[in-house]
Amino acid sequence: MKQQILAMLELQNAMNSRVNENWAEQHFAWYRAIWVECAELLDHYGWKWWKKQTPDANQVKLELVDIWHFGLSILLLESRNHHGDIARLVERQLANAKPSGDFREDLEAFTLSTLQTKKFDVAGFGALMAGVGLSFDELYTRYVGKNVLNFFRQDHGYQDGSYRKQWGNKEDNEHLVEAVAELDHRCPEFKDDLYQALQNRYADSA
Repeated sequence: MKQQILAMLELQNAMNSRVNENWAEQHFAWYRAIWVECAELLDHYGWKWWKKQTPDANQVKLELVDIWHFGLSILLLESRNHHGDIARLVERQLANAKPSGDFREDLEAFTLSTLQTKKFDVAGFGALMAGVGLSFDELYTRYVGKNVLNFFRQDHGYQDGSYRKQWGNKEDNEHLVEAVAELDHRCPEFKDDLYQALQNRYADSA
């Protein structure tokens, strides 16, 4: 787990730096991004008692991955250049996660903590993971996949409009899912292998 956390921290710092090379000095409201994502997450899970709603587990997990991006950014700001310390903290806090059995209440508790402290409640996040059956291994795989695809898009003209989101008869997200399934995500070079796999698929579709 520690190596996976370190890899994600490296990716998050790189992506933030891609958006703004001085991102750590910009005082971005990462906590605000988290609580807004929490509201979106609740809509996907369902909360309206006056209509039938079934939780959309995949969308809920996607929202949790987005929250993880912002949470890692907060942790990076709190422990600059001490990634090992962050990894140990995350391991310890996730191990202490205690879901209540009511996902909506856990989500509200996590949101309240976010608003009150403007920090990332790792244990609270772990309770949400447990509440929807999102393992750490799946979190890692989903996170790295989303991060690598974002980098790939940027490297291939996403900003100037030259990037092709449709590769052959599939969208890039579909290629991502297939590429991830073909690789060993426990390998230390997973993110590099995934980028190369996307590169190969993109070139073959040209």
